[in-house]
This record gives sequence, C-alpha cells and structure tokens, in this order.
Amino acid sequence: MDQHTPTAALVPPPDVQPLDAALADTQVLLEQHGHLIVLYPDSIPAAHERRLHTVRSVLESDRVALLKLELPPLGIAVLVRQLRQLSICDFGAGVVASAARLLSHYIYAGAVLNSVARLDRVPVSLRSHAKSWVPGTQFGVLANPVPQVIRIGGEDKLPGPEFGTELLVAQGQLQSDWVTSTLAPEWRVLNAKQAVLPADSARWWGTARMIEFAAFLPDISVVYQLVASVRRERCSWCGIELIGDRCGFCSAPLLRPENQAHGQGVMNHGTPLPHGS
Repeated sequence: MDQHTPTAALVPPPDVQPLDAALADTQVLLEQHGHLIVLYPDSIPAAHERRLHTVRSVLESDRVALLKLELPPLGIAVLVRQLRQLSICDFGAGVVASAARLLSHYIYAGAVLNSVARLDRVPVSLRSHAKSWVPGTQFGVLANPVPQVIRIGGEDKLPGPEFGTELLVAQGQLQSDWVTSTLAPEWRVLNAKQAVLPADSARWWGTARMIEFAAFLPDISVVYQLVASVRRERCSWCGIELIGDRCGFCSAPLLRPENQAHGQGVMNHGTPLPHGS
C-alpha cells in the first residue's frame, strides 16, 4: 500500500467507546481528512449502527457518509482498501463514496461452510439445508455479486469473474483446501493471498466453521479507469460531485434532467449516512 494512502480508522461499538470519545475521534478525523466514508456490513448490531448515525447527527456534519453494505466482511475489507486508494487520486469525496456501489459489483465474495443451517443472508434450498446434517458435507457459497450455493464435490460450480482478479482467503475454524486447489484455478485468478479473518465474519455467515474468500480487481489503475469512465453529476441537494444515481453523503437520489427543469424531485432528507473506512 502506498505510504500516502490514508489508513482505515475503526469505529468501536458503544459498549467499548463512550459517545463523547466517539465524537472527539470523529471530529479529529474530519479535521485531518476533510471527509469520512464509513462502510459497514448489514450484520452490524443495531446499537452500533445507531451510534454511527448519532455521531453524524450530533456533529451535524454533511461530510460523513454512512454506507451500509450487503457484502460479506472480507468483501467490505477489499472495498475499503480500494476506496482508500482512490481517495488519493483526482476524485472528490462524493465520487469516491458513490464508487462503492459500482465497485461492489466487481467483488466476488463467498465462503466455504460446513453447514448452511444458520445462513440467512444467501438463499439456500431445502435440499442444501437437508445436506447440512450429513457429516462431512461442505458447501461453496457465493454471496456477491450473484448469490449461489453448491455442494463441494458435486458437479456444480460457482460462477466466477470474467476478468483478472486477485483472491484473498481468510481461514476460519474449518479445514479445506478447496478455495486454493479448486476454486482459484476455475476462476483463473492471477494470485491468491492469505488474509486475516474479519471479526464479524462468523456472525455474517452464521458459523465460525468457515473459510471466507473474496476475488477483486487488484490493479488500482484499472479501478481508477472504471470509476473515471462513469459520467459525473452534481447532487441536487448537497451539491457534491458524484457518480451513479444516489449521493453517498446525503442519500438524495440523482435528479433527472426532466425533473430539474421543473424543480421537482424526490429527496430522501434526513436519512442517516454510512461511514468511513
């Protein structure tokens, strides 16, 4: 990682950090960096999510974007790294924040599980649930971009990316070499590396007996070109530059030209935003 790339700041849950300390830390980060983009998984405890919104509300800051994502934890870690790299390019904070939705489509995130009995974030067939009770059965699960569950050892394969990727593999409490020996060759990954298992992975996947993986675009120049190729717009509510159809900082949808001409548009005012990396 480039030494000039901003580091990721962790936002502790309310049972670990008092509100006044969270406010002070966030204020310091805003003074240092100007804007904060906060990414967090949809599995985050409700109290932790409320804390993020409370901090943003109390500071009355429109420079904090809170982005709640359906990606698994390792996929979010990959996305955070990509946004950190983009933050030192010639993109404004609004473009970087709205790039999260675009780039998430290019992250293939999944896991190897010994059971899908408690997996509630990916559609699972009754047949797969039944096989969870068979000793020794393991499942390959793709959560993003297209959810799919297969039984390892069967004929089915997980659909992979049609572009060159690097693969991160994070070991949980499960023994299997399927990701590196089978999945990586099938997906024709350029490189496979070990990663630290995110703290929230067991909760997201419903079990600690798992191995999480994520394939992604490793070349920041390719990521840059991907983001740069999208037309930039101005948010009709807060005025920040963005890509896509929704502002990452105020959550307002992009006002279409036909509505702009009549001064009309649906605004999603007051929606708490997702937060920094």
